[in-house]
Amino acid sequence: MKYALIALLAVLSACTPGGTLESSAGGPSGGGPVTKIDINLTLHSSVTQLPQGSAAGFAPVQTNVAVGSFVQFTNSDGFAHTATAIPGASTFPASSPFAVSAQSQSGSAISGSWSSGVLQAGQSSQLIQIDAPGTYLYGCFFHYGAPMRGAIVAQ
Repeated sequence: MKYALIALLAVLSACTPGGTLESSAGGPSGGGPVTKIDINLTLHSSVTQLPQGSAAGFAPVQTNVAVGSFVQFTNSDGFAHTATAIPGASTFPASSPFAVSAQSQSGSAISGSWSSGVLQAGQSSQLIQIDAPGTYLYGCFFHYGAPMRGAIVAQ
């Protein structure tokens, strides 16, 4: 009975917010937890001043995560968006740094070049592994000037 209760608690904890997300399509097998970042320029339009510049459209606009964990972007807006890395940037560029390739899903490590590709309402991105400490900037291909931008701080 004791082991059955422990097994039940383990199964239930995986289904609660903050639990580890398991996915057969490239999910973290035995990896760290998944932090969800909401994409919604309509709901998250308030501009926040980060050390790297103005940011909005993502919640949270700055996400603090542990190395070994994952992030995943989910579009809860009625408009299409992307979450696309700005590799090597320490501040947000004044104009959009993205090529049309940002509209295609690519990459899976925070320290590399990656993009969610175009996410329609209700869609989620691939899992992005937090593989190295640092501050990583990203933005939306379509709404970069809104300023639809965010930062991930990996420790």
